Amino acid sequence: MSEFHLTVQGRGTLALPSELRRRHRLDEPGAQVRLVERADGVIELHPLVAIPADQAWFWSERWQQMERAAEADVAAGRVVVADGPDEFLDELDTAA
Repeated sequence: MSEFHLTVQGRGTLALPSELRRRHRLDEPGAQVRLVERADGVIELHPLVAIPADQAWFWSERWQQMERAAEADVAAGRVVVADGPDEFLDELDTAA
């Protein structure tokens, strides 16, 4: 975890260190930062990088829920790995 001290400049502007901007791709066009003020008074900054329109479906909340479920299945060993299309089709036949 890194710690940076930022100075609030005129009109409330904050300048993020260049290494931080590069690491989180905040130097890319369209990049934004989401600010969250927590109930305990902590202010969090979350990097947001613009998503191309043809990839927006992947980042929808529904799709991300399905991705997390798939990752949980893999982590729990609830998957079958096939070495090729024939083995894959054989596995489908035996699973039915």
